[in-house]
Amino acid sequence: MKFRALGAVAVAATLAFTVAACGDDEPTTSGGGGGGEATQEATKAKVGVILPDAASSARWETADRKYLGEAFEAAGVESDIQNANGDKAKFATIADQMLNAGANVLLIVNLDSPSAAAVINKAKQQGVPVIDYDRLTLGGGASYYVSFDNVAVGTAIGSGLVKCMQDGGKTSGPVALLNGSPTDNNATLFKQGYEKEITGAGYSIADDQSVPDWDNTKAGTIFEQMFTKAKGDFVGVAAANDGLGGAVAAVLKREGASEDIPTTGQDATDEGLQRVLLGTQCVTVYKAIKKEADAAAQLAISLAKGDTAGADKLSTGQVEDTETGEQVKSVLLEPQQITKENVKDVVADGFTTADKICTNEALQKACEENGVSG
Repeated sequence: MKFRALGAVAVAATLAFTVAACGDDEPTTSGGGGGGEATQEATKAKVGVILPDAASSARWETADRKYLGEAFEAAGVESDIQNANGDKAKFATIADQMLNAGANVLLIVNLDSPSAAAVINKAKQQGVPVIDYDRLTLGGGASYYVSFDNVAVGTAIGSGLVKCMQDGGKTSGPVALLNGSPTDNNATLFKQGYEKEITGAGYSIADDQSVPDWDNTKAGTIFEQMFTKAKGDFVGVAAANDGLGGAVAAVLKREGASEDIPTTGQDATDEGLQRVLLGTQCVTVYKAIKKEADAAAQLAISLAKGDTAGADKLSTGQVEDTETGEQVKSVLLEPQQITKENVKDVVADGFTTADKICTNEALQKACEENGVSG
């Protein structure tokens, strides 16, 4: 699949926003604040946000909701943040309700491209711009896209796995791929990155399976079948996120192969970081979600206030919609590969705390050895 990311280096400068954090930990709505001097322009601004679920990754409720809500409240812009809980019909209903309630910008994380494209089309018919957040809606025609460079995320997964395999003395051999949902364009891009790293380093692909809806329970079943079919003959497993990595780790533990077969993940979840510290997952990938949320919020705020030129100025990259061939104005951020040596960076950034990950004697020892504190 073709993917073009232009101007990613300039993102750091673009993201020098002064979006202050305030408000509750889990805001659902925020009103125009700041007292009676609010401008008419700000009063009219209203952003609708639709998150995809709470099962595929903890981030949507624990991080994205919080950071987006804080950014809108700080700007005095009304917002309505809801979660579709994996239900495409509910996703469409939420969008209709937001449009009927006067939202003049939608910021969405799709469940799949066809259902989200229908929402985008309805919004466009009403003159409401849509921002694709984290996942690009193929064929959807969103006005803007905010995400991480998802091929780079996959590259970080793949290069981390290659290093772990090589450090373990395995310079060639079969690798299993446990990919994300086939309906998520990001999963395709992640795979593009890690498969290239793995095969480019001289490893073969033993099996290659996708996990519907990023479902961790299904991932365990699928990987169990992969493991049985191959009789455990893997030198590594590329799992596309920490949830899938956890499913793989559970199977490998049952099979007594945790020490022999390195696996991966992404999202720097607490569980993923714990496995990295303990050596049962060789790498995760940290995506600074606050930066992503602030970038998306800044775009949405500009659009809600009618400042299209300002929104365009923030969008320094482009991504090709491979269904339409159109270039989508984008903000693309760079991910960070995380091994046990730099888990401390995730804590230092405020994404999690030592108390959340150093929860037992073995983890406390690993945290101390790797400088995780605070």
